[in-house]
Amino acid sequence: MKKLLILLFSLFFLYSPSVFADDLSNFQIEGMSIGDSLLDYMTEDEILKEIELGKGRYSYLKEQNKYAEVFLIKDFSTYDSLSFFVKNNSTNKYITDKDEKFVISGIRGILKYNDDFDGCMQKRNEISEVLSGKFPNADKSESREVHPTDPSGNSSVEGVWFNFDSGGFASIHCDDFDANFIMINNYSLGMTIQILNKDSTVWLRNIL
Repeated sequence: MKKLLILLFSLFFLYSPSVFADDLSNFQIEGMSIGDSLLDYMTEDEILKEIELGKGRYSYLKEQNKYAEVFLIKDFSTYDSLSFFVKNNSTNKYITDKDEKFVISGIRGILKYNDDFDGCMQKRNEISEVLSGKFPNADKSESREVHPTDPSGNSSVEGVWFNFDSGGFASIHCDDFDANFIMINNYSLGMTIQILNKDSTVWLRNIL
């Protein structure tokens, strides 16, 4: 239980259950929040390199280049890695105006569970139960779906989803990738928790 509480407090810094629906910037993952500038945590060159590496990652979306996902891997207290969604304006090197450089619109925390999908699901369920108690008014659902990144249809994602009146979104899910897909793409099994603002939520749901 102590380990679970440490994990939860590192996921979210919250003032009250009602705040989450109105202002996602009040929540932090590893001290980082929606609305922060990614330049506070990475250099511009590092960000642009990650954007270039990620080209085509969201080819299954109708507006695949509207946002870019930038990964940050270092010695975090809880996660193996974090990723961030920022607006992707390719006409001027992915930057809008000076006051909006790489503003974070979504954050993901990733924990690896190699060869232990059952362990991932157990942790997912523990966190889901606690979050459900914290946010009783959220529109919560649970599902098993075909993973959109695997064209073979042999991979799945098992998630718990929280939708809020503000249009924002949170989820905890475990990826169950097909063995061939893992080998080809160097992917791994793991749990992801994410928070997204309204615009990035709409973007990720707009599938071809």
